[in-house]
Amino acid sequence: MQKKLSQTQRTHTCGALRGSDIGQEVVLMGWLASQRGLGGFRFITLRDRFGLTQINFEREVDLGLFERSNQLRPEWVIAIRGIVISRGENINQSMPTGEIEVIASEMEILSQAVVPKFPIRNEINANEELRLQYRFLDLRREAIQKNIVLRAEVTYLVRSFLHKEGFLDLETPILTKSTPEGARDYLVPSRVHPGNFYALPQSPQLFKQLYMIAGYDRYFQITRCFRDEDLRADRQPEFTQIDMEVSFTNREELYDISERMMASIWGKVKSVELSRPFLRLTYQESMARFGVDNPDLRFGLELREISDFVKDSTFSVFQKTISNGGIVKGICVPNGAKKITRKLIKEYTKYVSIFGAKGLAWCKIGSEKWSGSIAKFFNKEEQKRINKTFNAKENDLIFFVASEHKITNSALGNLRKKIAQKLELIRENDDQFVWITDFPLLEWDEETQRYHAKHHPFTSPNLDDFSLLETDPNNVTALAYDLVLNGSEIGGGSIRIHQHEVQSRVFSLLGISEKEANEKFGFLLNALQHGAPPHGGLAFGLDRLIMLLTNAKSLRDVIAFPKTASAACLLTNAPSPINQELLHELGLLIKEDKKS
Repeated sequence: MQKKLSQTQRTHTCGALRGSDIGQEVVLMGWLASQRGLGGFRFITLRDRFGLTQINFEREVDLGLFERSNQLRPEWVIAIRGIVISRGENINQSMPTGEIEVIASEMEILSQAVVPKFPIRNEINANEELRLQYRFLDLRREAIQKNIVLRAEVTYLVRSFLHKEGFLDLETPILTKSTPEGARDYLVPSRVHPGNFYALPQSPQLFKQLYMIAGYDRYFQITRCFRDEDLRADRQPEFTQIDMEVSFTNREELYDISERMMASIWGKVKSVELSRPFLRLTYQESMARFGVDNPDLRFGLELREISDFVKDSTFSVFQKTISNGGIVKGICVPNGAKKITRKLIKEYTKYVSIFGAKGLAWCKIGSEKWSGSIAKFFNKEEQKRINKTFNAKENDLIFFVASEHKITNSALGNLRKKIAQKLELIRENDDQFVWITDFPLLEWDEETQRYHAKHHPFTSPNLDDFSLLETDPNNVTALAYDLVLNGSEIGGGSIRIHQHEVQSRVFSLLGISEKEANEKFGFLLNALQHGAPPHGGLAFGLDRLIMLLTNAKSLRDVIAFPKTASAACLLTNAPSPINQELLHELGLLIKEDKKS
């Protein structure tokens, strides 16, 4: 007696069969993707994550099987036994298996399915909420499957590369101590220690430093991290990092390891040979030229400052801004006078206001002189001087913002990207990596009237700036670096502080008292007194890296089970209320929010 197909191992996946398999008897299993009838033939397409195979039920071969096939419906799971034949002149060039089909001789229905909430194909009209609610269906779509499979392949490549480089794959705790690292912590109440909480780690930062102090000189981990912060297209409450740390190292070694790892990924995934070493820009240069610390280098439109040229002009907006310590900068759009309408200028003016700019001045370059909103305030010599600064030619258009440094750079830096997208100036398939280096160690927060760490409190100051820590902290640079790809930060890190006294000085600058430092970071300060090697590292955002590799529009398209913008899981309805008995056991009382 022949075994049921469900008790038989499949011989091939649905994407495996080719012309060389003609004549073989095969067993395939998968989901019914489509079906159609044609006289005495019924064709179905069987799908799994490897691809599609056409199955042919013929009335003349097996009438009973032909009639049974009529009951099949989309997304039913079936097993098929049959013979591989050629499709002759009916080859489907769009399918890798398109030169063959399987004549079915046996079929078993493994599982029936209700009508799916949306069709399982790449182009669908279903809204994202419905897709996330039925994520198990969405994950069947080829477009999403490709992203998830690529993610698995990149994860393997990273592990393999770092293993060959002598790194140890080491774990760090998920339930840990709440420490201030930037965003809010997700907290977990302790039943055993009522009134006390664990925190989910924002990163393994302190534990990987402890690994270095313990003598494990090359650590890595592909790890989950958690941050309770406002979400957006490229941010999730839980995310995955490729986390690395190295002892007895310097920035050059870490740059080299990272670049070779990226080159390995790009070579395997895209068959592209990356040019190394990657470009490097200091933080100051990046802000001066691009207005942001994550510049997209696939197009021009660089910022230029003209404060010295216009401080004595008759345009009072520029004059007052400069006299109050601000700056005037601009970007020149080649042929912009022909491409950018008055309507677009109004749109851009509104857009820069998001970043604090109170206006957007502009001028069009003519054969002899300017035209536009500020042309009358500048004589011919001033116009020529500004044209030369921007290398502006006839029919170009220049936008200006006048404000304090931070607002001017932010407004123009983001406007630069918006214009490039609108005018299609971005060179696609031209991945541009750049290291941003020498960040400020600290940044002043007007709201709290105190310094905050630009990266995190464990970043080492530049050795040349140690003397400025107390006298001029604003000008202390850090041994910190970010790797930026096409305008997105994909990784960042620093050389760490490995001396107890230096770490204590930095805590003091950040307004962290000795008592608070011992309460929150006592275990680290203690470890630093027991022989800590110089060390440094960095972390890459795996989710964002995959998003850029696949050209996905959102992180949600490269994470199997993502959260929404409100940090909810529509599939499981998390977060959800907890019953009173468990709350009592944890010593918690939920206070009613009258506003809600």
